[in-house]
Amino acid sequence: MSKQDHDTQDCTALENSVQDQIGRNERYEIHQTWVTRRNFWSGTEFQERYDTPYYCSPASETYWAM
Repeated sequence: MSKQDHDTQDCTALENSVQDQIGRNERYEIHQTWVTRRNFWSGTEFQERYDTPYYCSPASETYWAM
């Protein structure tokens, strides 16, 4: 499994580009790379990658309980 980051706001163009590069039997997912979350402890909003493990995120109680 590989992940690639692309800096674009045009999701339609990105989907067309991906479909042109891969075969029809391959699977792909497009995610917004950075998501806004709320810090569990302070309540402030911050940006983190969509694939940050839950226990590593300041948005989780688990992060602060370690």
